[in-house]
Amino acid sequence: MNRTRILLADDHTMFAQGLESLLEDEFELVGSVRDGQALVDAAQQLNPDVIVVDISMPVLNGFDAVRQLKTNRIAAKIIFLTMHADVRLVAEAFRCGGSGYVLKQSAGEDLLLSIKAVMAGNRYITPLIAEEWAEDLTNRLDENQNRPLTPRQREVLKLVIEGCTMKEIATQLGISSRTAESHKYEMMQGLGVESTAELIQYAIKLGLSGS
Repeated sequence: MNRTRILLADDHTMFAQGLESLLEDEFELVGSVRDGQALVDAAQQLNPDVIVVDISMPVLNGFDAVRQLKTNRIAAKIIFLTMHADVRLVAEAFRCGGSGYVLKQSAGEDLLLSIKAVMAGNRYITPLIAEEWAEDLTNRLDENQNRPLTPRQREVLKLVIEGCTMKEIATQLGISSRTAESHKYEMMQGLGVESTAELIQYAIKLGLSGS
């Protein structure tokens, strides 16, 4: 079985070396670069499955580098690895083409999970940020619906934002898939959206609003 091919971009050499050791145990590390332009060049040559990229880098920052990768039709999944726990940056990360957002302080436990999640076609957001994001979104939902969300709805929403399927949400919360779907449907009705993707997009818009 082929191992997932990873390209790493981070300008902090010692931190990057630690990540390289972590990644090489389970994946194939095809390259490690220290600036955004080097990332663009390496991605075209190495054809990785997943790119793990810092936001703050010299020459090209992570966002600009990823935008250029998307313009160049690089198909790799993108995971942003950063020290910035800011929902507005999470929103921008997904807007420019990312599939995952992991904080450096929790990289050891989150990075491997995020790679597996994006390779399975899911999004991944560090749980700490997902919780904050869900809180912001639920507060706005409360305002729109003129009634508070139930604790269970808040739990379902947090897991939806993290990219979990209804089956996974049901398993984690110890409820039936039908009940999980019902909670999601009630929240979608309150927002006037028609799909899970639109619910996540709404969350991204909230993050970008800066309010």
